[in-house]
Amino acid sequence: MLNLEFRPEFQPHFTSSRSPLPEAKKKAASVSYADAGVDISSGDRAKQRIKYLAQRTFSKNVLSEIGGFGGLFKLDTAKYKQPILVSSADGVGTKLKLAFELGIHHTVGADLVNHCVNDIGVQGATPLFFLDYLATGRLDGEVTEKIVSGLADACRANSCALIGGETAQMPGFYQDGEYDLAGFIVGVVDRDKLITGAGIKPGDVLIGLPSTGLHTNGYSLARKLFFEIAGYKPELYINALKDKAGAALMKTHRSYLSVIQKLTAGELVEGMAHITGGGITENLPRILPKGLAAVVDIGSWPVLPIFEHLRELGNVEQEEMLRTFNMGIGLIAVVKPEKFKRVTGLLDRASEKFHVIGRIVKGDRKVIYG
Repeated sequence: MLNLEFRPEFQPHFTSSRSPLPEAKKKAASVSYADAGVDISSGDRAKQRIKYLAQRTFSKNVLSEIGGFGGLFKLDTAKYKQPILVSSADGVGTKLKLAFELGIHHTVGADLVNHCVNDIGVQGATPLFFLDYLATGRLDGEVTEKIVSGLADACRANSCALIGGETAQMPGFYQDGEYDLAGFIVGVVDRDKLITGAGIKPGDVLIGLPSTGLHTNGYSLARKLFFEIAGYKPELYINALKDKAGAALMKTHRSYLSVIQKLTAGELVEGMAHITGGGITENLPRILPKGLAAVVDIGSWPVLPIFEHLRELGNVEQEEMLRTFNMGIGLIAVVKPEKFKRVTGLLDRASEKFHVIGRIVKGDRKVIYG
């Protein structure tokens, strides 16, 4: 985060020189920005801590310091023959509501970074740098530090520099204790290494990698089912989940970057889909060429208990579940049959669990559940 942005809620009106202001009977009390709800001094203290956390993620390619008007990053053009920049932006969504209630703020940064890393990773891109946007009503230095610590730790884990962003205090816009968090990532891939799905053909195999839980999608429905329909409290232990309700929902969105890089280094995949909002139903078709469809075999992977529990609580139709949640599959790789053994061997050596969940057939760019 580079700057703290302060948005005044009104603009003063200026009178013409021909209409002088009436002489005040007595001098009015001085009003500061802090009186309007924006504490600049507190913001400055937060920026110093943010600066330290962000600098821990810097590489030799970062040419700027935190606090400038823009972050500077030098692209290593010697490493890439025809570099293609790949970017993505996202938010954490209503999972934040649960973070507010539980007072857990250090994991939402990782949720955000990992989501964005996966989005560009499935196209073969290596993350370069990340920027975040944190907006709140009143700045809480302790909460801000927890959020940014999570962002910085996840950036370091993904070899990605946190080079800037924005922290906005907007009193009256957000309730006390609430905030919004969004991020923007840029990565790079050589043109001949770009993964688009263009080479996908009938007969290719679908390999699914497990998710850790809901990741960052479907929380509006999940919260309604848990806390309104079932009447759970976040601290309630649920036997079916072997976990507390809040903890089960707060499991961190995992990064698939390590396994993605292993697969792409060996040129073993034709396409990859990050399963986010819309589930397999809406995300897998995004990489299918015209004239192809994907057959996904229900029952070919173990659905996580939390999804089965959610289904039971609301008597949710299977179609609705599949287009809302990832159902336990966070990433799908499309591989050629002749490369299947090499792929599964690589995954085994990496101790990465996987499931063969379907195949590519002729069709109309959709998922067919079997």
